[in-house]
Amino acid sequence: MKDRHTNQDWIRISPWVIVGAFIVLVPIFAFMTMKNVKTQQDNMIMLMREKGDALIRSFEAGARTGAMGLNWSGIQIQRLIMETAEQPDILYILITDHNGKILAHNQPMLIGRMHEENLDYAAIDERIQSRQITRSDGKPVFEVYRRFIPSQGRGLFRHRRMTPEDMLLSHMFPENYQQPAITIFVGLDMDPIVKTMRESTKQSILNAVILLLIGFSGIISIIVAYNYRVARANLSRIKAFSDSIVENIPVGLLFISESGRIVTMNNACEKMLRISCLESVSRYAADILPPQLVALSQEALRSSEILIREIDVPVQGKNMLFETSASVLHDDDGHFLGYIILLRDITEIRHLKREMQRKERLASLGSLAAGVAHEIRNPLSSIKGFATYFKERYKDVPEDKDTAEIMIREVERLNRVIGQLLEFARPMNVQQRTIDVNGILRHSLGMIRKQAASQGITIDAQDLADEPVYAYIDQDRIGQVLLNVYLNAIEAMTNGGVLKIWIEKDEVNDTIAINVSDTGCGIPGADIGRVFDPYFTTKQSGTGLGLAIVHKIVEAHGGQVKIASTEEKGTTVSLILPAKEEE
Repeated sequence: MKDRHTNQDWIRISPWVIVGAFIVLVPIFAFMTMKNVKTQQDNMIMLMREKGDALIRSFEAGARTGAMGLNWSGIQIQRLIMETAEQPDILYILITDHNGKILAHNQPMLIGRMHEENLDYAAIDERIQSRQITRSDGKPVFEVYRRFIPSQGRGLFRHRRMTPEDMLLSHMFPENYQQPAITIFVGLDMDPIVKTMRESTKQSILNAVILLLIGFSGIISIIVAYNYRVARANLSRIKAFSDSIVENIPVGLLFISESGRIVTMNNACEKMLRISCLESVSRYAADILPPQLVALSQEALRSSEILIREIDVPVQGKNMLFETSASVLHDDDGHFLGYIILLRDITEIRHLKREMQRKERLASLGSLAAGVAHEIRNPLSSIKGFATYFKERYKDVPEDKDTAEIMIREVERLNRVIGQLLEFARPMNVQQRTIDVNGILRHSLGMIRKQAASQGITIDAQDLADEPVYAYIDQDRIGQVLLNVYLNAIEAMTNGGVLKIWIEKDEVNDTIAINVSDTGCGIPGADIGRVFDPYFTTKQSGTGLGLAIVHKIVEAHGGQVKIASTEEKGTTVSLILPAKEEE
């Protein structure tokens, strides 16, 4: 099954990432929220303690001032408590003795009652203390208390006699000038604080939720950004990789859009079709490409499968054979995008197939010829024996003697032809070694020098160097090849001419080329491709096996034979041979 990936693959987030972010962020923000709420509570308590402390100090200062200069009595202390307690956030102000009995209260009907029996009054000192209590009506109260110190003793009342109404002051300022153990309590209303704390807690929780969402969003944004960056980097690498493959594959690639315009082509396609990508892109394919390729793309549109065809395409006057593959391209949504055509040049493969078929035919023909030659050679030996006999028997009869000699010469010619045929048919074995080619050339030229001179042919070997030129060859076989080439050249120059020999080195391919040229009649262009075929000859007395044997021997060396010829001007045969043994 084919996997299809959408363009949104890079924004997909694993559920485990969300779970992990939740596990990490929730405890952090929960701790921060609780700490924030606790800090606010501590601040509120501290503010209420400070407020209560400030009220007590103010009340002490007022009582102390009245006692010293205004001849205050207990009634006036009670009045100060009641007036002070009228502030909206003060629930009560009271003063108790060391046993908790109320000596003064903003509600006079409570004087004389016990304030709190479970409170350790002896442990109360001058330091401010606080606690949170709940009244009988369920109202929360923040109570601030400490020892009440309005004066340093009874010395304030030395110059006047205490009245019965000064009972409170008598407790407050005893005769021994010691501070009486009395305690002042201030009860503050906590309803506004509680409401404020609830709102603050809600706000803190809301802030925590918002920050949590922001944190989630931040993590997800980071992950998305990272995935996007990774996706872009991967896409860039894939694009570079695919572009490199497309540009360097030896197969031609051509993409045509749905509108019939050329979108792109790679270097191999440019070289195969001999067209420029820059000049072809965005132009209609029908105006640029050969009709065979345009027809192939239209056929691919009607087919649901990939089309594979071998088509002949004319390219700059030369017929090229391409193996083509055409298919239609769709996106993930099934929308038609265009055509993709792949081209592979198999012209040379076709040529090699034909050459292989030709060699197979020649091999079959050689096997047949070898059998026929073997059967013919035995009767020829008998015929030659009888002809020799008749030549000796009728040597006194000139006419019969000449007839016998003709029979002998023809039998010998047939034997030579059969020998060449057998040599061509049998497997070619060469014994290669590193040999100086100049020595072979000079020896072979010496064998045909008299024959060339007798026909008015000049041998030009001036370009041969004095220093050795080595090649990895079979000396006897290459000597046979050279003699065949020389004799063909001499036969082509019936009216004399020049036979030229020179050597060219190819250090890149480690080969040498022995070039033999003549100024003879040349070879017609239509016959160039057939000169190596057995029994093909344009000469009256030729067997057509000379160049075929030359070609076979050179191929056995791993070399090549190339022929260039112009009618009435001459022919050049190049024997390309290995310069050294393959490693």
